[in-house]
Amino acid sequence: MTGSPSSQGPTPGPASGRSRKPAVLIAVLIAVVLAVWGVVQRTWTYQSLSKETAEAALPHVQVISPQRGPARRKLSLPANISAWYQAPIYAQVSGYVKMWYTDIGAQVKKGDLLAEIETPGLDAQSAAAKANLNVALARYHLAQITAKRWQALEGTQAVSRQEVDVQAANATAQEALVEAAQHEAERFEALQGFKRIVAPFDGIVTSRFADVGDYVNAGRGDVSSNGTATELFSVADVHAMRVFVDVPQDYADIISPHLTASLTVPQYPDRKFTAKYLATAGAFHAATRTVRTELMVGNDSRELWPDSYATVEFEAPGDPNILILPEGALIFRAKGLQVATVDGSNHVHLVGVTAGNNLGTTVQILSGVKETDRIINNPDAGLLDGDEVRVVSPTRGYNDSFPEKPPARHSRDDIRAMPEGSASPDAGARQ
Repeated sequence: MTGSPSSQGPTPGPASGRSRKPAVLIAVLIAVVLAVWGVVQRTWTYQSLSKETAEAALPHVQVISPQRGPARRKLSLPANISAWYQAPIYAQVSGYVKMWYTDIGAQVKKGDLLAEIETPGLDAQSAAAKANLNVALARYHLAQITAKRWQALEGTQAVSRQEVDVQAANATAQEALVEAAQHEAERFEALQGFKRIVAPFDGIVTSRFADVGDYVNAGRGDVSSNGTATELFSVADVHAMRVFVDVPQDYADIISPHLTASLTVPQYPDRKFTAKYLATAGAFHAATRTVRTELMVGNDSRELWPDSYATVEFEAPGDPNILILPEGALIFRAKGLQVATVDGSNHVHLVGVTAGNNLGTTVQILSGVKETDRIINNPDAGLLDGDEVRVVSPTRGYNDSFPEKPPARHSRDDIRAMPEGSASPDAGARQ
Protein backbone atom coordinates (compact mmCIF):
# COMPACT_ATOMS: atom_id res chain seq x y z
CA MET A 1 0.00 0.00 0.00
CA THR A 2 1.22 3.36 -0.92
CA GLY A 3 1.93 5.59 1.90
CA SER A 4 2.54 2.76 4.34
CA PRO A 5 5.58 3.02 6.57
CA SER A 6 6.77 -0.48 5.61
CA SER A 7 7.33 0.44 1.92
CA GLN A 8 9.95 3.24 2.71
CA GLY A 9 13.82 2.82 3.39
CA PRO A 10 15.35 2.78 6.87
CA THR A 11 15.54 6.08 8.64
CA PRO A 12 19.07 7.24 9.92
CA GLY A 13 19.28 7.01 13.58
CA PRO A 14 21.59 8.41 16.34
CA ALA A 15 24.12 5.56 15.83
CA SER A 16 25.00 6.71 12.26
CA GLY A 17 25.85 10.26 13.45
CA ARG A 18 28.17 8.96 16.12
CA SER A 19 30.22 6.99 13.52
CA ARG A 20 31.32 10.21 11.76
CA LYS A 21 32.86 11.86 14.87
CA PRO A 22 36.09 9.72 15.06
CA ALA A 23 36.92 10.45 11.41
CA VAL A 24 36.57 14.19 12.00
CA LEU A 25 38.71 14.00 15.13
CA ILE A 26 41.41 12.06 13.26
CA ALA A 27 41.39 14.61 10.45
CA VAL A 28 41.69 17.47 12.92
CA LEU A 29 44.51 15.66 14.77
CA ILE A 30 46.45 15.09 11.53
CA ALA A 31 46.03 18.71 10.60
CA VAL A 32 47.34 19.80 14.00
CA VAL A 33 50.33 17.40 13.76
CA LEU A 34 51.17 18.65 10.27
CA ALA A 35 50.92 22.23 11.41
CA VAL A 36 53.18 21.58 14.42
CA TRP A 37 55.65 19.64 12.24
CA GLY A 38 55.78 22.52 9.75
CA VAL A 39 56.45 25.02 12.50
CA VAL A 40 59.15 22.80 14.04
CA GLN A 41 60.78 22.15 10.67
CA ARG A 42 60.82 25.84 9.80
CA THR A 43 62.28 26.66 13.21
CA TRP A 44 64.97 23.97 12.84
CA THR A 45 65.79 25.14 9.31
CA TYR A 46 66.05 28.75 10.49
CA GLN A 47 68.33 27.78 13.35
CA SER A 48 70.47 25.64 11.04
CA LEU A 49 70.76 28.45 8.49
CA SER A 50 71.55 30.92 11.25
CA LYS A 51 74.30 28.65 12.55
CA GLU A 52 75.75 28.09 9.10
CA THR A 53 75.60 31.80 8.37
CA ALA A 54 77.37 32.59 11.63
CA GLU A 55 80.04 29.98 10.92
CA ALA A 56 80.48 31.19 7.36
CA ALA A 57 80.96 34.72 8.64
CA LEU A 58 84.00 33.58 10.66
CA PRO A 59 87.38 33.74 8.92
CA HIS A 60 88.48 30.29 7.76
CA VAL A 61 92.07 29.57 8.70
CA GLN A 62 94.54 26.73 8.39
CA VAL A 63 96.83 26.05 11.31
CA ILE A 64 100.25 24.48 11.50
CA SER A 65 102.62 23.65 14.31
CA PRO A 66 106.20 24.93 14.62
CA GLN A 67 108.74 22.28 13.72
CA ARG A 68 112.33 21.72 14.67
CA GLY A 69 114.92 22.97 12.24
CA PRO A 70 116.96 20.69 9.98
CA ALA A 71 120.19 19.10 11.11
CA ARG A 72 121.70 20.18 7.77
CA ARG A 73 120.62 23.31 5.95
CA LYS A 74 121.06 23.81 2.22
CA LEU A 75 121.36 26.94 0.13
CA SER A 76 121.27 27.22 -3.66
CA LEU A 77 122.75 30.35 -5.25
CA PRO A 78 123.51 31.49 -8.80
CA ALA A 79 127.18 31.62 -9.75
CA ASN A 80 129.43 32.54 -12.64
CA ILE A 81 132.22 30.32 -13.95
CA SER A 82 135.42 32.00 -15.12
CA ALA A 83 138.62 30.63 -16.57
CA TRP A 84 141.59 30.08 -14.29
CA TYR A 85 143.44 32.68 -16.36
CA GLN A 86 141.95 34.68 -19.20
CA ALA A 87 143.88 37.29 -21.16
CA PRO A 88 142.71 39.60 -23.93
CA ILE A 89 145.63 40.17 -26.30
CA TYR A 90 146.08 43.60 -27.86
CA ALA A 91 148.60 44.83 -30.40
CA GLN A 92 151.63 46.71 -29.06
CA VAL A 93 152.64 48.03 -32.49
CA SER A 94 150.68 49.70 -35.26
CA GLY A 95 150.43 48.03 -38.64
CA TYR A 96 148.48 45.54 -40.71
CA VAL A 97 147.73 41.90 -39.89
CA LYS A 98 150.03 39.86 -42.13
CA MET A 99 148.60 36.45 -41.17
CA TRP A 100 146.78 34.73 -38.31
CA TYR A 101 147.62 31.11 -37.47
CA THR A 102 145.14 29.99 -34.77
CA ASP A 103 141.36 30.16 -34.78
CA ILE A 104 138.82 29.96 -31.96
CA GLY A 105 138.90 26.72 -29.99
CA ALA A 106 142.55 26.01 -30.83
CA GLN A 107 144.72 24.51 -28.10
CA VAL A 108 147.88 26.59 -27.73
CA LYS A 109 151.06 26.43 -25.66
CA LYS A 110 152.87 29.33 -24.10
CA GLY A 111 154.79 31.19 -26.83
CA ASP A 112 152.85 29.72 -29.77
CA LEU A 113 152.50 32.14 -32.67
CA LEU A 114 148.95 33.46 -33.05
CA ALA A 115 149.44 36.14 -35.73
CA GLU A 116 152.02 38.41 -37.39
CA ILE A 117 151.79 42.15 -38.03
CA GLU A 118 153.46 44.06 -40.82
CA THR A 119 154.92 47.35 -39.53
CA PRO A 120 156.67 49.33 -42.28
CA GLY A 121 156.69 52.48 -40.17
CA LEU A 122 158.21 50.67 -37.20
CA ASP A 123 160.83 49.04 -39.42
CA ALA A 124 161.93 52.45 -40.69
CA GLN A 125 162.10 53.85 -37.15
CA SER A 126 164.15 50.87 -36.02
CA ALA A 127 166.61 51.33 -38.89
CA ALA A 128 166.92 55.03 -38.07
CA ALA A 129 167.59 54.22 -34.41
CA LYS A 130 170.40 51.84 -35.37
CA ALA A 131 171.89 54.50 -37.68
CA ASN A 132 171.75 57.08 -34.90
CA LEU A 133 173.54 54.62 -32.64
CA ASN A 134 176.33 54.25 -35.18
CA VAL A 135 176.66 58.04 -35.49
CA ALA A 136 176.81 58.38 -31.71
CA LEU A 137 179.50 55.68 -31.53
CA ALA A 138 181.58 57.43 -34.19
CA ARG A 139 181.35 60.75 -32.36
CA TYR A 140 182.24 59.09 -29.12
CA HIS A 141 185.33 57.43 -30.60
CA LEU A 142 186.42 60.79 -32.06
CA ALA A 143 185.86 62.52 -28.74
CA GLN A 144 187.96 59.89 -26.97
CA ILE A 145 190.85 60.30 -29.42
CA THR A 146 190.71 64.10 -29.15
CA ALA A 147 190.63 63.99 -25.37
CA LYS A 148 193.68 61.69 -25.25
CA ARG A 149 195.63 64.01 -27.55
CA TRP A 150 194.81 67.08 -25.47
CA GLN A 151 195.76 65.23 -22.29
CA ALA A 152 199.15 64.37 -23.91
CA LEU A 153 199.76 68.11 -24.51
CA GLU A 154 198.73 69.04 -20.98
CA GLY A 155 202.33 69.29 -19.73
CA THR A 156 203.42 71.64 -22.50
CA GLN A 157 202.66 75.31 -23.05
CA ALA A 158 200.64 74.53 -26.26
CA VAL A 159 197.25 74.04 -24.51
CA SER A 160 195.73 75.31 -21.37
CA ARG A 161 194.36 73.23 -18.52
CA GLN A 162 190.82 74.43 -19.27
CA GLU A 163 190.97 73.23 -22.89
CA VAL A 164 192.07 69.76 -21.72
CA ASP A 165 189.15 69.55 -19.28
CA VAL A 166 186.70 70.64 -22.01
CA GLN A 167 187.80 67.84 -24.32
CA ALA A 168 187.55 65.26 -21.50
CA ALA A 169 184.03 66.44 -20.67
CA ASN A 170 183.07 66.28 -24.35
CA ALA A 171 184.19 62.65 -24.49
CA THR A 172 182.04 61.89 -21.43
CA ALA A 173 179.02 63.63 -23.01
CA GLN A 174 179.46 61.67 -26.22
CA GLU A 175 179.53 58.46 -24.18
CA ALA A 176 176.19 59.40 -22.63
CA LEU A 177 174.75 60.08 -26.09
CA VAL A 178 175.89 56.62 -27.17
CA GLU A 179 174.12 55.07 -24.21
CA ALA A 180 170.89 56.96 -25.02
CA ALA A 181 171.06 55.94 -28.69
CA GLN A 182 171.67 52.35 -27.66
CA HIS A 183 168.56 52.33 -25.42
CA GLU A 184 166.51 53.81 -28.24
CA ALA A 185 167.70 51.09 -30.62
CA GLU A 186 166.91 48.43 -28.02
CA ARG A 187 163.42 49.89 -27.58
CA PHE A 188 162.66 49.59 -31.27
CA GLU A 189 164.17 46.12 -31.29
CA ALA A 190 161.79 45.15 -28.49
CA LEU A 191 158.88 46.61 -30.43
CA GLN A 192 159.94 44.50 -33.40
CA GLY A 193 159.29 41.47 -31.19
CA PHE A 194 155.65 42.54 -30.77
CA LYS A 195 155.12 42.02 -34.48
CA ARG A 196 154.64 38.39 -33.48
CA ILE A 197 151.46 37.87 -31.42
CA VAL A 198 152.08 34.87 -29.15
CA ALA A 199 150.09 33.00 -26.49
CA PRO A 200 150.87 34.19 -22.94
CA PHE A 201 150.21 30.76 -21.39
CA ASP A 202 148.85 27.31 -22.16
CA GLY A 203 145.16 27.36 -22.96
CA ILE A 204 142.57 27.69 -25.69
CA VAL A 205 141.75 30.56 -28.01
CA THR A 206 138.29 31.73 -27.01
CA SER A 207 137.98 34.63 -29.45
CA ARG A 208 139.67 36.01 -32.59
CA PHE A 209 138.94 39.45 -33.98
CA ALA A 210 141.99 39.78 -36.23
CA ASP A 211 141.81 39.15 -39.96
CA VAL A 212 144.37 39.44 -42.73
CA GLY A 213 144.78 43.06 -43.82
CA ASP A 214 143.15 44.58 -40.72
CA TYR A 215 144.82 47.69 -39.39
CA VAL A 216 145.77 47.40 -35.72
CA ASN A 217 146.60 50.30 -33.50
CA ALA A 218 149.33 50.08 -30.87
CA GLY A 219 147.94 49.38 -27.40
CA ARG A 220 144.29 49.43 -28.47
CA GLY A 221 143.91 46.37 -30.64
CA ASP A 222 141.88 46.11 -33.80
CA VAL A 223 140.14 49.31 -34.86
CA SER A 224 136.91 48.34 -36.60
CA SER A 225 135.00 50.30 -39.21
CA ASN A 226 132.93 52.09 -36.57
CA GLY A 227 136.00 53.20 -34.66
CA THR A 228 135.78 50.87 -31.67
CA ALA A 229 138.80 48.93 -30.47
CA THR A 230 138.76 45.26 -29.45
CA GLU A 231 141.36 42.68 -28.60
CA LEU A 232 142.96 40.66 -31.38
CA PHE A 233 142.68 37.36 -29.51
CA SER A 234 141.53 36.07 -26.16
CA VAL A 235 143.25 33.07 -24.58
CA ALA A 236 141.91 31.19 -21.54
CA ASP A 237 143.54 28.65 -19.27
CA VAL A 238 140.76 26.15 -18.47
CA HIS A 239 142.62 23.35 -16.68
CA ALA A 240 140.66 24.54 -13.64
CA MET A 241 137.81 27.03 -13.29
CA ARG A 242 137.08 29.80 -10.84
CA VAL A 243 133.51 29.98 -9.55
CA PHE A 244 132.27 33.32 -8.19
CA VAL A 245 129.17 33.33 -6.01
CA ASP A 246 127.63 36.04 -3.80
CA VAL A 247 126.76 34.54 -0.41
CA PRO A 248 124.04 36.31 1.66
CA GLN A 249 124.98 37.67 5.05
CA ASP A 250 122.77 35.09 6.80
CA TYR A 251 125.04 32.33 5.48
CA ALA A 252 128.38 34.08 5.82
CA ASP A 253 129.21 31.92 8.84
CA ILE A 254 129.61 28.86 6.59
CA ILE A 255 132.51 30.41 4.66
CA SER A 256 135.78 28.80 5.68
CA PRO A 257 138.77 27.06 4.04
CA HIS A 258 136.93 23.76 4.61
CA LEU A 259 133.86 24.85 2.61
CA THR A 260 132.76 22.62 -0.27
CA ALA A 261 129.82 22.99 -2.63
CA SER A 262 128.01 21.11 -5.39
CA LEU A 263 128.01 22.79 -8.78
CA THR A 264 125.47 22.17 -11.57
CA VAL A 265 125.29 23.70 -15.04
CA PRO A 266 122.32 23.73 -17.45
CA GLN A 267 124.09 21.68 -20.13
CA TYR A 268 124.67 18.81 -17.67
CA PRO A 269 121.53 18.82 -15.48
CA ASP A 270 122.16 15.32 -14.10
CA ARG A 271 125.78 15.93 -13.12
CA LYS A 272 127.31 17.55 -10.07
CA PHE A 273 130.80 18.98 -9.83
CA THR A 274 132.55 19.44 -6.51
CA ALA A 275 133.87 22.94 -5.89
CA LYS A 276 136.33 23.85 -3.14
CA TYR A 277 136.87 27.09 -1.28
CA LEU A 278 139.54 29.38 -2.74
CA ALA A 279 139.06 32.91 -1.37
CA THR A 280 136.51 35.41 -0.10
CA ALA A 281 136.30 39.19 -0.24
CA GLY A 282 135.93 39.43 3.54
CA ALA A 283 133.49 42.34 3.22
CA PHE A 284 129.81 42.70 2.33
CA HIS A 285 128.51 44.62 -0.65
CA ALA A 286 126.61 47.59 0.74
CA ALA A 287 123.74 47.30 -1.76
CA THR A 288 123.13 43.53 -1.69
CA ARG A 289 124.52 42.51 1.74
CA THR A 290 126.35 39.64 0.11
CA VAL A 291 130.01 38.68 0.15
CA ARG A 292 131.82 37.65 -3.03
CA THR A 293 133.24 34.15 -2.57
CA GLU A 294 135.57 32.35 -4.96
CA LEU A 295 135.54 28.59 -5.40
CA MET A 296 137.65 26.30 -7.56
CA VAL A 297 136.58 23.28 -9.58
CA GLY A 298 138.80 20.97 -11.62
CA ASN A 299 138.27 20.85 -15.37
CA ASP A 300 140.61 18.21 -16.74
CA SER A 301 137.90 16.98 -19.12
CA ARG A 302 137.30 20.54 -20.44
CA GLU A 303 133.54 20.15 -19.91
CA LEU A 304 133.16 23.47 -18.16
CA TRP A 305 133.51 26.62 -20.26
CA PRO A 306 134.36 30.17 -19.20
CA ASP A 307 131.54 32.65 -18.50
CA SER A 308 129.01 29.87 -17.91
CA TYR A 309 126.04 30.23 -15.60
CA ALA A 310 125.94 27.72 -12.75
CA THR A 311 123.99 26.91 -9.60
CA VAL A 312 125.99 26.33 -6.43
CA GLU A 313 124.46 24.37 -3.58
CA PHE A 314 126.02 24.86 -0.16
CA GLU A 315 125.41 22.57 2.78
CA ALA A 316 125.98 23.77 6.32
CA PRO A 317 125.23 22.44 9.83
CA GLY A 318 121.80 23.32 11.23
CA ASP A 319 120.37 23.48 14.74
CA PRO A 320 117.43 21.11 15.35
CA ASN A 321 116.76 22.83 18.68
CA ILE A 322 115.57 25.98 16.93
CA LEU A 323 111.95 25.96 15.74
CA ILE A 324 111.04 26.98 12.21
CA LEU A 325 107.93 28.35 10.50
CA PRO A 326 107.10 29.06 6.88
CA GLU A 327 107.56 32.64 5.75
CA GLY A 328 103.83 32.92 5.05
CA ALA A 329 103.00 32.49 8.74
CA LEU A 330 104.83 35.70 9.74
CA ILE A 331 103.01 39.02 10.19
CA PHE A 332 104.83 42.32 9.74
CA ARG A 333 103.02 45.15 11.50
CA ALA A 334 103.73 48.25 13.55
CA LYS A 335 104.34 46.16 16.67
CA GLY A 336 107.06 44.22 14.91
CA LEU A 337 107.26 40.63 13.77
CA GLN A 338 104.31 38.53 15.00
CA VAL A 339 102.49 35.25 14.45
CA ALA A 340 98.79 34.51 14.96
CA THR A 341 98.06 31.65 17.34
CA VAL A 342 94.69 29.94 17.90
CA ASP A 343 93.59 28.86 21.40
CA GLY A 344 91.21 26.04 22.36
CA SER A 345 88.15 28.24 21.85
CA ASN A 346 89.30 29.19 18.33
CA HIS A 347 90.19 32.76 19.24
CA VAL A 348 93.20 34.53 17.76
CA HIS A 349 96.15 35.81 19.78
CA LEU A 350 98.92 37.83 18.12
CA VAL A 351 102.30 36.92 19.60
CA GLY A 352 105.57 38.72 19.02
CA VAL A 353 108.45 36.52 17.84
CA THR A 354 112.16 36.87 17.14
CA ALA A 355 113.33 35.59 13.77
CA GLY A 356 116.68 33.94 13.08
CA ASN A 357 118.22 32.88 9.79
CA ASN A 358 116.15 32.65 6.65
CA LEU A 359 116.32 29.07 5.35
CA GLY A 360 114.68 29.79 2.01
CA THR A 361 110.97 29.01 2.38
CA THR A 362 111.16 28.81 6.18
CA VAL A 363 112.52 31.06 8.94
CA GLN A 364 114.09 30.19 12.26
CA ILE A 365 112.02 31.40 15.25
CA LEU A 366 114.32 32.10 18.18
CA SER A 367 111.62 33.02 20.71
CA GLY A 368 107.87 33.57 21.08
CA VAL A 369 106.37 30.17 20.15
CA LYS A 370 106.36 26.57 21.35
CA GLU A 371 106.04 23.28 19.51
CA THR A 372 102.50 22.81 20.82
CA ASP A 373 101.23 26.16 19.54
CA ARG A 374 98.73 26.27 16.71
CA ILE A 375 99.92 28.90 14.23
CA ILE A 376 97.74 30.32 11.46
CA ASN A 377 99.34 29.80 8.09
CA ASN A 378 99.00 32.75 5.67
CA PRO A 379 96.89 34.90 8.04
CA ASP A 380 94.55 37.51 6.62
CA ALA A 381 95.76 41.10 6.72
CA GLY A 382 92.67 42.20 8.67
CA LEU A 383 92.99 39.58 11.43
CA LEU A 384 93.04 41.16 14.90
CA ASP A 385 93.80 39.92 18.37
CA GLY A 386 90.73 38.27 19.95
CA ASP A 387 88.93 37.52 16.68
CA GLU A 388 87.09 34.22 16.49
CA VAL A 389 88.06 31.98 13.58
CA ARG A 390 87.05 28.69 12.09
CA VAL A 391 89.84 26.13 11.70
CA VAL A 392 89.59 24.14 8.48
CA SER A 393 91.72 21.38 7.04
CA PRO A 394 94.11 22.43 4.26
CA THR A 395 93.24 21.62 0.69
CA ARG A 396 95.31 18.63 -0.28
CA GLY A 397 98.07 19.55 -2.69
CA TYR A 398 97.27 23.27 -2.67
CA ASN A 399 98.98 25.97 -0.62
CA ASP A 400 100.62 23.45 1.68
CA SER A 401 103.41 25.17 3.52
CA PHE A 402 104.59 21.81 4.74
CA PRO A 403 103.70 18.48 3.05
CA GLU A 404 101.52 16.09 4.96
CA LYS A 405 103.33 13.33 6.81
CA PRO A 406 102.25 10.64 9.27
CA PRO A 407 103.16 11.82 12.77
CA ALA A 408 104.94 8.53 13.55
CA ARG A 409 107.19 8.86 10.55
CA HIS A 410 107.83 12.60 10.79
CA SER A 411 111.54 13.46 10.98
CA ARG A 412 112.49 15.96 13.65
CA ASP A 413 115.34 17.17 11.49
CA ASP A 414 113.20 17.83 8.43
CA ILE A 415 112.85 21.46 7.51
CA ARG A 416 109.15 20.98 6.85
CA ALA A 417 106.19 20.56 9.21
CA MET A 418 102.74 19.04 8.72
CA PRO A 419 99.62 21.25 8.91
CA GLU A 420 97.45 20.49 11.88
CA GLY A 421 94.29 18.57 11.01
CA SER A 422 95.68 16.98 7.87
CA ALA A 423 94.79 13.34 7.43
CA SER A 424 97.44 10.65 7.65
CA PRO A 425 97.63 8.17 4.75
CA ASP A 426 97.81 5.33 7.27
CA ALA A 427 94.68 6.52 9.01
CA GLY A 428 92.83 6.58 5.70
CA ALA A 429 93.92 3.03 4.97
CA ARG A 430 92.65 1.82 8.33
CA GLN A 431 89.26 3.33 7.65
